[in-house]
Amino acid sequence: MSWEAWLIFASFWAIFVTTPGPNAVNCISVAIAYGFRLSLVCVLGILTQATLFLTLSAFGITALMATPNGVFFAFKWLSSGFLIYLGIRGWLTAHCLIAHQLPKPEQIYVKAFWVATINPKSLAGYLAAFSQFVAPDVPMGEQIWVIFPTALCLTTLSYVTFCALGAFLGRAALSAILNIWLRRILAVCFIGYGFFLGLSPLPKEAN
Repeated sequence: MSWEAWLIFASFWAIFVTTPGPNAVNCISVAIAYGFRLSLVCVLGILTQATLFLTLSAFGITALMATPNGVFFAFKWLSSGFLIYLGIRGWLTAHCLIAHQLPKPEQIYVKAFWVATINPKSLAGYLAAFSQFVAPDVPMGEQIWVIFPTALCLTTLSYVTFCALGAFLGRAALSAILNIWLRRILAVCFIGYGFFLGLSPLPKEAN
């Protein structure tokens, strides 16, 4: 991969991972509720999903999933329902005392992994990355050693920043009423993303 191609890919990926979506909302909401350190478990879950999808994309499996006759249609509606469920649950539990619902890191990790995995935005992004930026005349092994570190480093920086933002908002929302409404706003974001993803068109593989 040339320097010019790498810069284009890095720019695309930076925009992809910094555009707010369900992953960002999840990182912010966990950081607001439980602090910066515990919210970093979300980043670990997202990186696990990123590594999985990068590997699948390298073998062309995500392109197969995104075909209209594949599993993407059912996958999209399943993910939409899950995000809406998370939003409704977040709204209903926003008034609960945080100290009484402190989760285990494993629970946060699993939730972050599934939020990232069932997000059609992720599938479309990985498909676009490998269909547009991978040179067909260059061995895949040579390109992976550039694509993987670049994508994972930018992903880490992006979601660590979202976690820091959530921790800052959590400290700023010192009053119980403000904290409740902030968590309800994030719950509405989950519901909105669920409806948006459910109504979004199927991604098309580039020719």
